[in-house]
Amino acid sequence: MTDKTYTPPKVWKWDAESGGKFASINRPIAGPTHNKELPKGQHNLQLHSLATPNGVKVTIMLEELLAAGIAEAEYDAYLINIMEGDQFSSGFVDINPNSKIPALIDYGTTPPTRVFESGSILLYLAEKFNAFIPKQPAQRTECLNWLFWQMASAPILGGGFGHFYAYAPEKYQYPIDRYTMEVKRQLDVLDRQLAEHTYIAGEEYTIADIAIYPWYGALVNNTVYEAAEFLEAHTYKNVLRWAKAIGKREAVKRGRMVNRAWGEPHEQLHERHQASDFELNTQDKIGPAEDVL
Repeated sequence: MTDKTYTPPKVWKWDAESGGKFASINRPIAGPTHNKELPKGQHNLQLHSLATPNGVKVTIMLEELLAAGIAEAEYDAYLINIMEGDQFSSGFVDINPNSKIPALIDYGTTPPTRVFESGSILLYLAEKFNAFIPKQPAQRTECLNWLFWQMASAPILGGGFGHFYAYAPEKYQYPIDRYTMEVKRQLDVLDRQLAEHTYIAGEEYTIADIAIYPWYGALVNNTVYEAAEFLEAHTYKNVLRWAKAIGKREAVKRGRMVNRAWGEPHEQLHERHQASDFELNTQDKIGPAEDVL
């Protein structure tokens, strides 16, 4: 479709009927829409999430902690169906006033600690369990450089490129070109970094890798937005090498399943309460959702 000139009004008004596919979950106001308490399992760590790239970061981290022998990282994971507005329940808003997944409650502290925003959760868990974050100041700073790089870059990929390329009700060249250019620049940033290092922040696997893989690893592997050919993902050989290596990790495989409710049954685990849950299949798919940042 050819781009049309749009003149913004003096004062913008919300038109709920013009929200497209995701009109039911997009609104310009915060706060709960209904009263509903969140379920609570037996473990100190209670996760409420969905297996979008942002949600997968946290489940990968938790599974990696458990794989490293840290039993205190056992957790319960409950599905938040964003297409049904679960993120606007009073219980969820209490732990994340921004109504975005993932959100975590740590009942191992007094009072319980709420943690929201995926980067904050990764850092919280890394510091709590002293794992997947370098101990030396210089290496730790480099790890955090890349963690925060991902926090700043992912909205361009998800809310920008992903929305206009894959989800917008109408396709316009200008926003697709604009965000494609930036996403390819970001992939080049990663490719150059990974040309000199095994992992994102150096030779150590860290929360930087755990944060970046669910977005950019999925992108080059064509499991998000189905845009690998469009972006010429095969040209980012170092990113592909890194993504393949991360994807082979057993904890990563498990983490990608948790709170997933679409795809093949063997890829799904709606709720996770113990390691044996991975042996079970799930039902009642909710369909793929636009990733909520």
